[in-house]
Amino acid sequence: MLGGGLGNIARLYANVPRLWGVHVFSDTVATRLAPPVHGDSSGVRGAAWLWPG
Repeated sequence: MLGGGLGNIARLYANVPRLWGVHVFSDTVATRLAPPVHGDSSGVRGAAWLWPG
């Protein structure tokens, strides 16, 4: 998932998965790149889940 402003760049979802195979040290890549479900606030929401309390 891409958070913040990067999540709004639509062409990344097509271009990045096409290119990352040469940079991964594995025979297969099963990772999925998806737009953030909660928009630009996804990173903040994820950080809040990590806060002990």
